[in-house]
Amino acid sequence: MSDLKRLGLHDLHVELGGKMVPFAGYEMPVQYPAGVMKEHLQTRAAAGLFDVSHMGQVILRPRRDMAALCAGFEAMMPVDVLGLAPGRQRYGLFTNETGGILDDLMFAHRGDHLFVVVNAACKEADVAHMRAHLEDVAEVEFIQDRALIALQGPGAEAALAALLPGVAALRFMDVAVMGWDGAAVWVSRSGYTGEDGFELSVPEAVAEPFVRALLAQPGVMPIGLGARDSLRLEAGLCLYGHDIDEGTSPVEAGLSWAIQKVRRAGGAREGGFPGAGRILRELAQGPERCRVGLRPEGRAPMREGTGLFAEDGTPLGAVTSGGFGPSVEAPVAMGYVPASYADTGTALMGEVRGKRLPVTVVPMPFHPTRYKR
Repeated sequence: MSDLKRLGLHDLHVELGGKMVPFAGYEMPVQYPAGVMKEHLQTRAAAGLFDVSHMGQVILRPRRDMAALCAGFEAMMPVDVLGLAPGRQRYGLFTNETGGILDDLMFAHRGDHLFVVVNAACKEADVAHMRAHLEDVAEVEFIQDRALIALQGPGAEAALAALLPGVAALRFMDVAVMGWDGAAVWVSRSGYTGEDGFELSVPEAVAEPFVRALLAQPGVMPIGLGARDSLRLEAGLCLYGHDIDEGTSPVEAGLSWAIQKVRRAGGAREGGFPGAGRILRELAQGPERCRVGLRPEGRAPMREGTGLFAEDGTPLGAVTSGGFGPSVEAPVAMGYVPASYADTGTALMGEVRGKRLPVTVVPMPFHPTRYKR
């Protein structure tokens, strides 16, 4: 793993018994001694702490004013940026000219600038993309001296409030800057597990003592990539490069909820984003294929790449994410099928090790979400 980058908290992960594996160009902990199952269930029952510092953190500062910056950023995606209030965060999608997804991201309005978090594997391309499209309206600052920590689960608020008392007042998708030991902690109430929780950008100089202080709180356990994946799968959330990519539109991916009315046909700022022709057409007419939730019969998981077939043997598509869901105590998966096979209750077949096994289309999420509204 000599060519891989190391997280600022690498030594702490090793001390905690983290099993380090390659992921998105980094050495990342896939699990700790408790194991994936216990880490997953701990996050659902109490609180899990994730190091997601491999992701890209970017600040967009206006060259002239925030309105011009927000309008320029809005032109890059089918999402309402101009309507986002200060102190709030929103999910976004960079699209290409054919309506595919270049990356999905989170962006926050912090009064005099935007703070953007992008996926690790896409971050260099995303920064170049933003610099190319926002040159006239924004300075694009790629932040590389801050760790990014996620604290997730029903016990996350109590644990974090012991360090940052103000977090209890935040609602889902609120953002704030709070002080800890003389350092500015950038807080958002959001996450990637379906649970209530927070994402915390912390200066690297204080990241280790901050994380140790969180781990010292009752019910907080370090969580690796394995449980992060099973938690987001149970929550029905997409993983870029697997469930969504440059060939996938937001509509067929089931992400139409992220496209606000103001950007749709008839809205005050209809279209004007890359791929608008395809995306608006699919919103009006429906996509040809859809991302669906899948519940295999029995206990055998249907993992990424498993072929999906109609009961008469017609090839339909493939699983894009799949595994065992510890909270639901059953295998769960998602994948793409033609729209005519996407209705809840549709019986399909998945090919596992050469055998066609029954699988049913079901609603997502597989496990109820518990965000603080």
